Amino acid sequence: MRKNLLKTSVLIASMALVLGSCNKNDGDDPPSGNATNGKTTAVFNSSVTYGTMTDQVGNVYKTVTIGTQTWMAENLRTTKYNDGTAIPNVTDFGEWWRLTTGAFCNYNNAASNVLTATYGRLYNWYAVNTDRLCPTGWHVPTDAEWTTLSTYLGGESVAGDKLKETGNTHWTHFNTGATNETGFTALPGGYRDDNATFSGTGLSGFWWSTTEFDADYAWYRVMFYENSDVVRPNFDKVLGLSVRCVRD
Repeated sequence: MRKNLLKTSVLIASMALVLGSCNKNDGDDPPSGNATNGKTTAVFNSSVTYGTMTDQVGNVYKTVTIGTQTWMAENLRTTKYNDGTAIPNVTDFGEWWRLTTGAFCNYNNAASNVLTATYGRLYNWYAVNTDRLCPTGWHVPTDAEWTTLSTYLGGESVAGDKLKETGNTHWTHFNTGATNETGFTALPGGYRDDNATFSGTGLSGFWWSTTEFDADYAWYRVMFYENSDVVRPNFDKVLGLSVRCVRD
């Protein structure tokens, strides 16, 4: 698993071409509440019929039914749990990697509504494990529910292309096989590593499951720009990953 993370980090270091403006505000308002609504630049599948869902702070998301499951078609960006409790926004690197409680951050700690609306926020597994991260009636998927999705789409070796946004608007290059036929519109939102550094935007998308591997690690899913796989690794619960909710 660490090879996958190192692979992405090396690619990022050599390419350094994504989110060059991520440390500034990009001219829009600081993210707060539902100020991100309507600002996503994601390229959705126009032939798919989407539903909508609203989270606990008023963020509105597209949803899509795939087989027997209904998924968010965008990454979660809430700043509160569904009981109204604020989720700490931890920007400090030293503090992040020591956490054993829930937290979120923006990729690169960027204050941009457009980037947040498009890629969502990154959460550690401890936030996922509260069972309060998704709005009422929704939940973070288990490892088995991710497997159900991949299996319905023909297996882990081909499911990625059916889930990923098409083209190179957000996926840096290659991505030639992506069809997004499901409407899931998976984006390369990257991750925050166990050493609290940011990597992977434009190259890879990482999404939590609720399922533990052991006391320190949990299962998640990864999609890369260069292939059609949905990879099933496990790693440190302190990672900051994207979240998709699935309907109860």
